[in-house]
Amino acid sequence: MNRRIQAVLLSLAATFFCGGSVQAASDYPTVAVADYVLGCMIANGRTHEMLERCSCSIDVISSVISYDDYVAAETFQRMGLVTGEKGVLFRQTLGARESTAQMRRAQAEADMRCF
Repeated sequence: MNRRIQAVLLSLAATFFCGGSVQAASDYPTVAVADYVLGCMIANGRTHEMLERCSCSIDVISSVISYDDYVAAETFQRMGLVTGEKGVLFRQTLGARESTAQMRRAQAEADMRCF
């Protein structure tokens, strides 16, 4: 089964097992939700309990920040991993710090409510 089908099935399973709670992520594309849940499960354990907790987590994040802000924060975080001068722009600028802080607050809220 290819990865795209697995991601869609994971997202559908999250919707089913969480009683449709993925509604809060309605402005988040299915692929983004599935990608988050899959990454969360890989990091925390591939169990049914983690499926529920990770699905809850993206729901909370989507209720706190818009999808555009989520994408910006993810971009700053990923690009901030680049070493040298190029990565500095994605770590130390005001926009990068604010975006990263906003994502951390959303993640902290999700952790408190779901984990």
